Amino acid sequence: MALAKLGVVVLDCPDPRALAGFYAEVLGGTVEGDGEWVELEVPGGRRLAFQAAPGFVPPKWPSADDSQQFHLDLTVEDLDAAEAGVLALGARALDAEDRSRSWRVYADPAGHPFCLCAC
Repeated sequence: MALAKLGVVVLDCPDPRALAGFYAEVLGGTVEGDGEWVELEVPGGRRLAFQAAPGFVPPKWPSADDSQQFHLDLTVEDLDAAEAGVLALGARALDAEDRSRSWRVYADPAGHPFCLCAC
């Protein structure tokens, strides 16, 4: 028997509302709250939360000295279309040069790494 259930994944960031808005555009869903804690309820009932972190320093990818800590894998139907969409929303490519792979790495506007993965 499990000892716990996963509640919510929380991302530290300088502007919780702005980062929640970015992920709402990428994943769909509803942004709730303002201030230091904002949540995004995505389709299917899952939640992401965004927490204000004064002095936030984004991880570096790839880097052995400044580990990424975690990343999100986002499944997409069309890598090229999804890439165009996330870049237009303010993401930046970290490792998207290899077009032969079924995944590409980006940073969200606060600098957290995430991957677009072809299904």
